Amino acid sequence: MTSASGEPSAWIRRFHAAPSAPTRLVCLPHAGGSASYFFPVATALTPGVEVLAVQYPGRQDRRTETCIDDLHELADHVARELKLWADRPVTLFGHSMGAVLAYEVARRLRGSDVELLGVLASGRGAPSRARVHDVHLMRDDMLLREVRALSGTEDKLFEDDEIVRMVLPALRSDYKAVETYRHDPDDKLSCPVVALLGDDDPRVSEDEARAWEDHTDGEFGMRVFPGGHFYLNDQAEGVLSVVTEHIAKWSAAAGRAG
Repeated sequence: MTSASGEPSAWIRRFHAAPSAPTRLVCLPHAGGSASYFFPVATALTPGVEVLAVQYPGRQDRRTETCIDDLHELADHVARELKLWADRPVTLFGHSMGAVLAYEVARRLRGSDVELLGVLASGRGAPSRARVHDVHLMRDDMLLREVRALSGTEDKLFEDDEIVRMVLPALRSDYKAVETYRHDPDDKLSCPVVALLGDDDPRVSEDEARAWEDHTDGEFGMRVFPGGHFYLNDQAEGVLSVVTEHIAKWSAAAGRAG
């Protein structure tokens, strides 16, 4: 994949080019996730919004690369890549680990040529309200049990030993990255932030999601959907409606300010 500048990149996937789209949505996957998770999003939003998805090292076509188990380092890489896509305004959408990563990437894009419209933080409590977990230290079978419990991946995938061996390193690395992450309490965003979550998510409460408001000096909003940690699998239409609603709203505000 090449960037808007024509430079090749292993980090960014653009499944459907949308040269006439006025803005881009950049999607950041959950722990153990990959860019392909957001292929349906790209299909649904094109050509009105061009969708980019981040591909972390250590999975799918990058499976031979070393995983990055430090979220700050991961954010450095992603922000560096996105600075090559500065020809159109950008909205960040991250789910679970991806939500925290979106926050850190947003911090790194300040002062750059990238016009950041806002951040959509899904399925994750605010950085200041992170729960203490040690999933990355668990035995393989316990780690897999944790992933199954969140219903993000079909159980049948774990019946294939080869697939299990392929995904375990990325899972463990991602869990370590998000579980050892610590934020800077004195550094807020200035762009709008919207928190999204499922009403039956065992990993984040409404109070923890609402605390995202403390991490921005901009506008804050929250949307709650029926479902658990991966509520967005069953609530895709509603989630996409919220995404497009806010992209349009923030784009209009940016146009007026400009």
